[in-house]
Amino acid sequence: MEHLELFFKSIFVDNMVFATFLGMCSYLAVSKKVSTAVGLGAAVIFVLTVTVPINWLLDQYILQEGALTWLGAEFADYDLSFLSFILFIATIATMVQLVEIVVERFSPALYNSLGIFLPLIAVNCAILGGSLFMQSREIESFGLALNYGFSSGIGWFLAILAIAAIREKIRYSNVPAPLRGLGITFIITGLMAIGFMSFGGMLTGGDEGAKKEETSAQVEEIEVEEDTETAQAVVSENKE
Repeated sequence: MEHLELFFKSIFVDNMVFATFLGMCSYLAVSKKVSTAVGLGAAVIFVLTVTVPINWLLDQYILQEGALTWLGAEFADYDLSFLSFILFIATIATMVQLVEIVVERFSPALYNSLGIFLPLIAVNCAILGGSLFMQSREIESFGLALNYGFSSGIGWFLAILAIAAIREKIRYSNVPAPLRGLGITFIITGLMAIGFMSFGGMLTGGDEGAKKEETSAQVEEIEVEEDTETAQAVVSENKE
């Protein structure tokens, strides 16, 4: 249940584009065609799926305070958290370089259409944001980190795929001249973000209902205890 909740929350509620507006550079620049958006979205999914769990391991066994205890008791006081950015970016750059080599080898047309934005995944704030969110939210296990990286990539992929499909359609629409290009794209992105905000009720609504049920149960227990105490007091008075 925890994995399922994290999966849907990362895609719809905490979407990288619509909730935190990360990765907007490539989101706006590479969303003119659906085919190009699909290629970049798949690359982002792969990079996030690989780098987030790897960075989780780095955080758990190297970076956190006391994480080096597996090397010996004398390393228990070491805190290397100040190296988080360097190690996270090094991991991301390595995976992006691998993706670039594979795409150039097997799909030269996609490689040419993505242009400079494929290597720029290494400095895409959505990719680094995935690892930093994983660290700040204290994700507990490697499996959850893998789930979070994959689902965050899916969320970014759906965002760029949706805006690319819309931009292909509005190309034939009568958009007012001042709004053509990035203007109408920003407006549509804002409207989509508002729509994605409604998914927050999918998770919070159930929690609030459970809390209300728990509160009512506690009230009933208190009332039963009070009735029991009152009855015992009456019985003791009658005995006297």
